[in-house]
Amino acid sequence: MADAPVKEKQVKLQVANARAEESGGGIARIPRAAMAELGVTEGDVIQLSGKRVTASRVMAPYPEDEGLEVVRLDGLQRANAGAGAGDMVVLSRAETRPATRVVFAPAQENLRLQGSAIALKRSFFGRPLVAGDTVATAGQQRVSAGDMPPQLRQMLNAPAYALAEVRLSVVSASPKGVVYIDENTEVELLPEYQEPQETRRTDVTYDDLGGLGETIDQLREMVELPLRYPELFRRLGVDPPRGVLLHGPPGTGKTRLARAVANESEAQFFLINGPEIMGSAYGESEKRLRDVFEQAAKAAPSILFIDEIDSIAPKRGQVQGEAEKRLVAQLLTLMDGLEPRTNLVVIAATNRPDAIDEALRRPGRFDREIVIGVPDESGRREILGIHTRGMPLAEDVDLAELSRTTFGFVGADMAALTREAAIEAVRRIMPKLNLSEGTIPPEVLDELRVTREDFNNALKRVQPSAMREVMVQAPKTRWSDIGGLDAARGKMIEGIELPLKHPDAFRRLGIRPAKGFLLYGPPGTGKTLLAKAAARESDANFIAIKSSDLLSKWYGESEQQIARLFARARAVAPTIIFIDELDSLVPARGSGTAGEPQVTERVVNTILAEMDGIEEMQSVVVIGATNRPNLIDPALLRPGRLDELIYVTVPDAKGRKRILEIHTMKMPLGSDVDLDALAARTERFTGADLEDLVRRAGLAALKRSMTSESVTMEDFETALKDTRASVTEAMERDYEKIQGEIKQQAMSVNPIGFFAPGMLKPVREQKHADEARGESVFKSGGIT
Repeated sequence: MADAPVKEKQVKLQVANARAEESGGGIARIPRAAMAELGVTEGDVIQLSGKRVTASRVMAPYPEDEGLEVVRLDGLQRANAGAGAGDMVVLSRAETRPATRVVFAPAQENLRLQGSAIALKRSFFGRPLVAGDTVATAGQQRVSAGDMPPQLRQMLNAPAYALAEVRLSVVSASPKGVVYIDENTEVELLPEYQEPQETRRTDVTYDDLGGLGETIDQLREMVELPLRYPELFRRLGVDPPRGVLLHGPPGTGKTRLARAVANESEAQFFLINGPEIMGSAYGESEKRLRDVFEQAAKAAPSILFIDEIDSIAPKRGQVQGEAEKRLVAQLLTLMDGLEPRTNLVVIAATNRPDAIDEALRRPGRFDREIVIGVPDESGRREILGIHTRGMPLAEDVDLAELSRTTFGFVGADMAALTREAAIEAVRRIMPKLNLSEGTIPPEVLDELRVTREDFNNALKRVQPSAMREVMVQAPKTRWSDIGGLDAARGKMIEGIELPLKHPDAFRRLGIRPAKGFLLYGPPGTGKTLLAKAAARESDANFIAIKSSDLLSKWYGESEQQIARLFARARAVAPTIIFIDELDSLVPARGSGTAGEPQVTERVVNTILAEMDGIEEMQSVVVIGATNRPNLIDPALLRPGRLDELIYVTVPDAKGRKRILEIHTMKMPLGSDVDLDALAARTERFTGADLEDLVRRAGLAALKRSMTSESVTMEDFETALKDTRASVTEAMERDYEKIQGEIKQQAMSVNPIGFFAPGMLKPVREQKHADEARGESVFKSGGIT
């Protein structure tokens, strides 16, 4: 009697998402116990059976997955198996055979490809394939070079398509079943897209989204669960969610996220671009909207995505046209009229949530609002990894460093950055190309690499979208570029750099970081330089504001500008807001004369509310600079607003020598130049005065001879005759007096917020006395 066939061992595991950097690798990470039960080791091929059958190479689990019954698959593998995250798939050992012929085609419409069989062999050598799979040309899990013929070892050193990840579908493979490409396989690439037999699309998956881990989880429970498992809500006796509103800055991935959810949940995707709905005839706009909703309901399960919803559903009280009001009413009716179990979910996206009619923003219509903000450092690292999957990077490229220095960059900015870096690399090889031939030599493609210098050049041309309205040139000043301000520098490091770089340490000890700093002192002592260095050393965004940028002649517009400034700073945190000449923007309230416009008082109130109001300033620091601190409103000087009042004084002899060393670093000095002697002779000179001294010495050397090769002590002696200290003894005495008074002024505000009686009188009297006195220190000394 014949032996009974041995039953193939199988394991059932739950699908989970793989890490983004492993996308396109064709690997499955399973528990070690499952590997032992199936009798496979790392590198072996297993078969995955969901709604489809596909194959993957086995890898060990992540350390955090030890003991969990999950199989980690990337987005392409999940689509190939016909399973979503949370579904169960059956795993079994696969028998693979070498393929005699494999035909590939582009997996995306409107994409035309030309490639060689050698290039495809290089990308997919040893990779298990099944007809109908979607695969990617980048991010492959390579087999070791020792396992393949010598003639193909060299081919593994470069990807098939130099500057992009290309997704291909396996149109056919011979023989049937699980096959792999070897040196004898005939490979063909069809130039145009072929309609797949499966309905599931793989153009965008969760693996193509970086920095949105928590957002994806929120959206999945709101959208994917009702579409895939409607029986859960029927069992609970509640209606499933009907709508989700995504809002956030432009370029953060709202549209891409909606498309990924539709693909992963195997739902039909219907797109409404706001302005396309508008029609010229009466009632035409409403009819178009009804038609789309009807189509989506018939094709359920489906997702209806409305992009730029603020353009078709503005606040009805703020629009004049009747067509817009009728369209909003029609949308409200359609949202309310949805049958609760029709497996239709509406997702809307906007970057202006406050412009949407408030009737839409209630449960039963848009049940949840999800904020998609500017990605943090780890999110930017994920996005960079996604956009550089198919990019041949040089060894000097550090993606972690790039992610640290790209504050304010959203996903679209990261895509533009990698594209610009790739163009830089292409520009470098242009002299080697003969455009008349029409083809690029393979050896030139193999040498193509994107270097760190390419990314640095690209950063000069790509500005962060979230900072575009308030973007200034990133400061390049470091602490080492500042001399003679050790005490002020120490306070700035303690109050700004440490909280922004080590927030966990402050949370652990329950310490609130400082919200603001006031730098005051004579002009030219380096207050602005300190603020720039603080922003540079703490790797924070830097927004420099002048009073003229915020003050407007229109009633209420100044307050709006300030509120918008702080909102933008919170969105791109960590941020340093630097306000120069702070006394002109926030003068003491009540110090003006009768008949003057009260705009500055309203500005003061707005800034006080922003710095110490209901909305917390997370990782946003305000630095103000002034040389007239006694004119600033005292309410701003208390702890909780401007916590640290830093007196930036003139440097001492040691500090002056350090400043002279910094300014003469690139100057060829003669052997007779004695910086110690110069520092001793420049008492009360500020940093600006010393810079002017060095400049005048250089000019003196050129006057002596245009061929001068060095600057001598004689040139410095000539410069000393033409320059002077801008700070007088009277100014120093006044600032020492002010230093003790401003803290007392800050404490003179009584509990209900009004000034103590007579407090502003000395301020006004001092101001009028200064203006009347001919030898006023505020005029002769240069305090403006």
